[in-house]
Amino acid sequence: MRNEGLGWAMGTWTGGAGGPWAEVRETHSGVVVLVGERAYKAKKPVDLGFLDFTSLAARQRACSREVELNRRLSPDVYLGVGRLEQPDGPAEPVVVMRRMPDDRRLATLVRHREPVEADLRDLAHRIAALHARSARSPEIDAAGSRDSLRARWADTFRQVRPFHGPVLDPTQAQDVERLTLRFLAGRGPLLDARVRRGCIVDGHGDLIAEDVFCLPDGPRVLDCLEFDDRLRHLDRIDDAAFLAMDLERLGAPEEAARFLGWYQELSGDWSPPALVHHYIAYRAFVRAKVACLRHAQGSRRAPAQARALTALAHRHLVSGAVALTLVGGLPATGKTTVAGLLADRFGMVVIGSDRVRKELAGLTPERSARSGYRQGIYSAEHTRATYAEMLRRAEALLGMGEPVVLDASWADLANRSRARAVAELCSADLVELRCEAPPHVAAARMAGRPGPSDADPVVAARMAEDMAPWPEATSVATTAPPESTMMRVVDRFGRRQPPITRPPAARP
Repeated sequence: MRNEGLGWAMGTWTGGAGGPWAEVRETHSGVVVLVGERAYKAKKPVDLGFLDFTSLAARQRACSREVELNRRLSPDVYLGVGRLEQPDGPAEPVVVMRRMPDDRRLATLVRHREPVEADLRDLAHRIAALHARSARSPEIDAAGSRDSLRARWADTFRQVRPFHGPVLDPTQAQDVERLTLRFLAGRGPLLDARVRRGCIVDGHGDLIAEDVFCLPDGPRVLDCLEFDDRLRHLDRIDDAAFLAMDLERLGAPEEAARFLGWYQELSGDWSPPALVHHYIAYRAFVRAKVACLRHAQGSRRAPAQARALTALAHRHLVSGAVALTLVGGLPATGKTTVAGLLADRFGMVVIGSDRVRKELAGLTPERSARSGYRQGIYSAEHTRATYAEMLRRAEALLGMGEPVVLDASWADLANRSRARAVAELCSADLVELRCEAPPHVAAARMAGRPGPSDADPVVAARMAEDMAPWPEATSVATTAPPESTMMRVVDRFGRRQPPITRPPAARP
């Protein structure tokens, strides 16, 4: 609905020619009456499972809390709680607000492809400031635990299951549940660390573009969650991810990425991209649930919206799945190049056996440690220690939501088995790649390396004789240009997308 012909001036509405003076708008839980320069919002006497407004006392509490909480971001919009008097019954509480101009809704501006970059940066600053001054407490922190997050998802799954088939594609909805639970199973260390760092806040909880108004003196944010404090206690990146999800839903993924980048910059919170994907998925699926409920109330457009939001959630869960990638092969077959390309495209952390091996031996990476086959720091003992340390580091990173590439020969079956066990322990997808190049190409690469190489064609030949069969790995020929090589590699990662945001290059 639009208020055509109405304008905003000095905080007061002025009627324009042909503009509606009064309108009524309805949501699944409330009714808003727009009259002149005021908006009056009443709660519906409904029980939707996740909220219960059936009693007058509950509606009164919700109205009072709505004013109190929303004044944190828009103190000049929320004027107080009024009463709708009735001649034959109790007065109904209503939230009294200044009426906002519809044509300045963030959602409207995005749909019309109006520039909103400055508004989004200002909004990111205000949300980061809200989170910075948010109260902290053990009760609030509890909302950031893995058990709490899993319970929130479980409630949504339960409420959506009756709509599998009539509204949602059952296969996709079930895969959303599978991917969600797999991510949570392996991310206990990450979520615990977020709690310790003070990342759990009393936030907004319902940050959508329809409720943001971009005014000349800065954005106004309306309609935070007031009916259940527990739903407003959340990870701060979860709060910001809600708006990013909504911008993407409106067809503005670049604006979503910019907003998230600005939020992370201004809050100093460079959370792992996998966590950002997870929370965007969560917010999309919550909105899918709301669309399902609107369908039950008779909305004709709700089923299509629910399906689109479920698809968005699924896409982000796929992209946020944490992966352990083994890049192996003989010397000079392009392992390090492929590992670096993966890191650049998917934001993965590379752990290379050459560097770890020399680090454990007290050597700098540049120093040659050339020796005979399986001698010196390449003995069986040193090799076991090198792979054990690589896997130890990988396990720690995977638990923190960081995808990892392990660059090594992976010639030994036992080491591959240990890597698979780590992936299973961390609920991480395992990708196995075997780089290949003809012996004469590998020999030329070894000869062309700056400084003495630790491996030579003789060592490479001995390794080829001893390398255990690796049928589980995808073969990657590295004689083609890097772009062609990456096309083969990226196919192995399915529909996983690059990170939404990246930290600055100087980040330690």
